Amino acid sequence: MPKHGKKFLNAAKEIERGVIYEPADALELLKKIAPGKFDETVEVAVRLGVDPRHADQQVRGAVVLPHGTGKTRTVLVFAKGDKAKEAEEAGADFVGAEDMVAKIQQEGWLAFDVAIATPDMMGTVGKLGRVLGPRGLMPNPKTGTVTFDIAKAVQEVKAGKIEYRVDKAGSIHAPIGKVSFSTEKLLENLSTLMDALIRAKPVAAKGQYLKGIALSSTMGPGIKVNTQKVT
Repeated sequence: MPKHGKKFLNAAKEIERGVIYEPADALELLKKIAPGKFDETVEVAVRLGVDPRHADQQVRGAVVLPHGTGKTRTVLVFAKGDKAKEAEEAGADFVGAEDMVAKIQQEGWLAFDVAIATPDMMGTVGKLGRVLGPRGLMPNPKTGTVTFDIAKAVQEVKAGKIEYRVDKAGSIHAPIGKVSFSTEKLLENLSTLMDALIRAKPVAAKGQYLKGIALSSTMGPGIKVNTQKVT
């Protein structure tokens, strides 16, 4: 088992064993015991009743958090002509086409958090699959990052859009803000994410869908949350 530091262990002592907290209470406690000396990210882990080995039980999508994540995200847009101009005007940090593809291929450049592409660019961007795919940076229609509505896509990312995807263990991990956020803002962000996950429930998923939810800060322990009170 990994060894935890003194601050983590002290924080863990504040969590009552066997208690399933109401969302607001969990967030209040999380804010109180966060051990980091920086503004930690508040993260949620959701265990779903799905088997991700089956294609019809995948859970993937994106949602715009009403209060953002507290982090400024760097956006790269693959586009040409008017769409490239639209991306620049919408606030994209980097815009290009074959030149950006070459930069990534030849220089290993990855100084961006989100990549967006127009559909006509995907034939070229597809060459980067082995580089961007494993890092979760490949544009994808399911998350709204392959679109001709470039301005909207860029603005949503800048406003706090996050992507979620079930992992091999059947869990979703996502940021919902910073410890410095008010409890009310964190609750609204959490509720918005959970609503999106519930809407994304696969038809093939049987039985209990929300099996467990835990909240934590970057450096802190997990706090179990009542799954019936998160929406």
